[in-house]
Amino acid sequence: MEKTSLRNRREDERSIQSIQSKEPKTTSLQKEVGLLSGICIIVGTIIGSGIFISPKSVLSNTEAVGPCLIIWAACGVLATLGALCFAELGTMITKSGGEYPYLMEAFGPIPAYLFSWTSLFVIKPTSFAIICLSFSEYVCAPFYSGCKPPEVVVKCLAAAAILLITTVNSLSVRLGSYVQNVFTGAKLVIVAIIILSGLVLLAQGNTKNFENSFEGTKLSVGAISLAFYNGLWAYDGWNQLNYITEELRNPFRNLPLAIIIGIPLVTGCYILMNVSYFTVMTPTELLQSQAVAVTFGDRVLYPASWVVPLFVAFSTIGAANGTCFTAGRLVYVAGREGHMLKVLSYISVKRLTPAPAIIFYGIIATIYIIPGDINSLVNYFSFAAWLFYGLTILGLVVMRFTKKDLERPIKVPIFIPILVTLISVFLVVAPIISEPAMEYLYCVLFILSGLIFYFLFVHYKFGWAQKITKPITMYLQMLMEVVPPEEAPE
Repeated sequence: MEKTSLRNRREDERSIQSIQSKEPKTTSLQKEVGLLSGICIIVGTIIGSGIFISPKSVLSNTEAVGPCLIIWAACGVLATLGALCFAELGTMITKSGGEYPYLMEAFGPIPAYLFSWTSLFVIKPTSFAIICLSFSEYVCAPFYSGCKPPEVVVKCLAAAAILLITTVNSLSVRLGSYVQNVFTGAKLVIVAIIILSGLVLLAQGNTKNFENSFEGTKLSVGAISLAFYNGLWAYDGWNQLNYITEELRNPFRNLPLAIIIGIPLVTGCYILMNVSYFTVMTPTELLQSQAVAVTFGDRVLYPASWVVPLFVAFSTIGAANGTCFTAGRLVYVAGREGHMLKVLSYISVKRLTPAPAIIFYGIIATIYIIPGDINSLVNYFSFAAWLFYGLTILGLVVMRFTKKDLERPIKVPIFIPILVTLISVFLVVAPIISEPAMEYLYCVLFILSGLIFYFLFVHYKFGWAQKITKPITMYLQMLMEVVPPEEAPE
C-alpha cells in the first residue's frame, strides 16, 4: 500500500514538474542576450533609413566632401561616448525603460514625466513618420526618373506604409517579428552591395571627387549643428541596448564591449557608404539626386539597378516595423505609472498585442506626415531627442555628487559625460540662435504643455479630470476589445 502511494506521489511530482517546465517564463525577464547578440542589436537598430537619406542633408550643410566625412566620423564618436555614459547609467540603475528611470533617479518625477510625454508624442511618432517618408521616396524614385515625385503621392504612400505596419503589429506579435527578421537581412545585403561596389570603384582609381575635398567649404555654427542633426539621425538607436539591460548576460562586461565594438563598426560602414557615393557622384550631383542610393545603383549596377530601391525599401520598412514593434514597452510603462490614459497599456483579448499603443503611434505619425517634410521632421526629432539625451547625461554628472553610495560596476571618466553634455547643449541651442525655425518653437511648447497634463492628471489627480478619463477608457476598452495586462504570478 505504501509502495503504491509512494509511486503515485512520484508520478504526481513528475507531472507537476512537466507542467511547470511547459509554463511560459513570465515571472521575470530572462538573461538570454550575449555579447554577439548585443552587437547585432546595436548594428541592426542603428542602421535603418538614416544612411539612405542623411548623406544629402549632411552634404548640403557642409558643402564639401572632406567636412562631410569628418561630420560622419564625429557623429560616430559622439554616439560611442554617449552610449558609454548610458552604460554607466544602465549598470548603476538596472531597470529597463531607457532614460525614464535615470531621469527619475537624478531629477525626480517632473523631468521623467516630460521625457515620457515627449517620447510618446514627439520622438517615437516623428521617427516612425520620417522612416515611412524615406520608404515612400525610395519607392517613388524609379517611377519618376529625373524629376521629383509629387508630394501628394509620397505622403499618401507613407501613410499607407504606416497603416500597413500598424495593422501587422496590431494583429500578431509573431507576424511582426517575422517581418523584422526578413527585412533586417535585406538591410545588411544592400549595405554590403553599396560598400563593396564603392571599394571596387575606388581600387579602379575613381578618386577624382576626393581631390581638393575641402574646397568651397562655408561652415557656420548653425550649419555644423544641422549637419550633426542629420548625421546623428542615422546613428539614432545608439542607446537601445540600455532598454534590455535586464536581459543581458554578464552586463558589466558585455554592455561596454558591445558598445565599443558595435558603434565603431556602424561608423565604419557609414563612412565607407559615403565614400562609395562620392566615387560615382560629384557633390553637386549628390545634392541634385532625389534618392542617393537609387542614383548610385543606376550608375554602378545597371541593368540590375532595380535591386537598390527594392532593398532600400525593405530596409526602411524594416526600420519602421522595428520602431512600431518596440513602441508598446514605453507606452505600457507610461500607462502603468498613471502618466497616460490607462487604455494605452491594455492588451488585445483576441490577438494578445498592445493594439491601443500601436494604433495611437500610427495616428500621431500620420498627423506628422501631413505638414512635414523629412528635413523639418529630422530637425524637430533631433532637437527633442538631444534635449533629453543631454539632460540624462547631465543627470549622470549630478549623481556622481548626490548619489555617491550607488554601486557603479562601469565608471566612465568624468570628462566624458561633461563633454557629451556640453555638445548636447551646443546641438540644442546653436540652431535656435543661428537659424531659428518654427519647428523648434513648436517642440518647446509641446514639451512644456506636458506640465499641464502632469499637474492635472498625475500630481493632483483632480476629481473632474478623472471623471473625463474614466469613461473614455471604458468606451475605448469595449470598442477595441482590450483588457489590462495580467501581472505575472510570483
